[in-house]
Amino acid sequence: MRHNAHLLAVTALTLFLAAPGARAQQDPMYSQYMFNTLAFNPAYAGSADVFSAMALSRHQWLGFDGAPSTQTLSLNSPLPGDKLALGGNLIHDVAGPAKQNSVFLDVAYRIRTGTGTRLAFGLSGGVNFFQADLASLSTVEVDPSNASISGKALPNFGFGLYWHAPRYYVGISAPKLLENKIGDDGLVVTNQEFRHYFLMGGYVMDINRDLKFKPSIMLRAVEGAPLSLDVNANFLLRERVWFGAMYRYGNAFGVMAQYQVNEQLKVGYAFDMTTTKLGAYNAGTHEIMLGYDFKFTKGRTISPRYF
Repeated sequence: MRHNAHLLAVTALTLFLAAPGARAQQDPMYSQYMFNTLAFNPAYAGSADVFSAMALSRHQWLGFDGAPSTQTLSLNSPLPGDKLALGGNLIHDVAGPAKQNSVFLDVAYRIRTGTGTRLAFGLSGGVNFFQADLASLSTVEVDPSNASISGKALPNFGFGLYWHAPRYYVGISAPKLLENKIGDDGLVVTNQEFRHYFLMGGYVMDINRDLKFKPSIMLRAVEGAPLSLDVNANFLLRERVWFGAMYRYGNAFGVMAQYQVNEQLKVGYAFDMTTTKLGAYNAGTHEIMLGYDFKFTKGRTISPRYF
């Protein structure tokens, strides 16, 4: 009975998000967005002045059949000459009967705006392969000939601005500018991609010799949908251990932690619970992150990286 209740809830949710004309959050969201900025803003590429790799796996609403899950792999590095940087993202996202596999390449042009500050202009381009099979939902009666999309290619491009210093950053971006049509009007799936805008910022301040405080925010905007605001408060203990809490306005709250294993390797974890009625039917959301800075030259790597 509980299993069926979960399936019914997810099915209803999926249909709501997928209904033609609904402008819900289509791009994946992350609790540890401040360590996964390249997924939202191509201008972030090369900002750490080192070749970096980051892998993240997010499993949302554990206990739900068909609950969303997202896996991300991102790479970025400055190029010789200090002006240009390259990056890339591979994203696998599943939510009920819908699956998306994306590959995007990023290029950033960086200029110095003062002592220790840089402004970067970023462009991204790539393709998202979308598929959906609502006929696989046992609780929904649909015409199988008009309820599936198989591997539809949705090319897109985006832009971003990222201004940063060692202790603060501000960014704005629209990672997907094209509003691609996904399915026919009669198809019971999302019939269009919608443009998402992101505004983000963060700051690091000293509390004492061993403790730093880093507040950060991310604001998401989609036309026709309510604004989504994430507020995070993290502390850094002895330049090695991050710990803190997050709140997504009207949606979720949670905690997170990160351990800087050495100058190159860091491991992070986040857990959050939804504040909506769906919270009674799942065991929360888990997110695991692994980051590595490759060291190809002599000298010390900047450790820890604040952003």
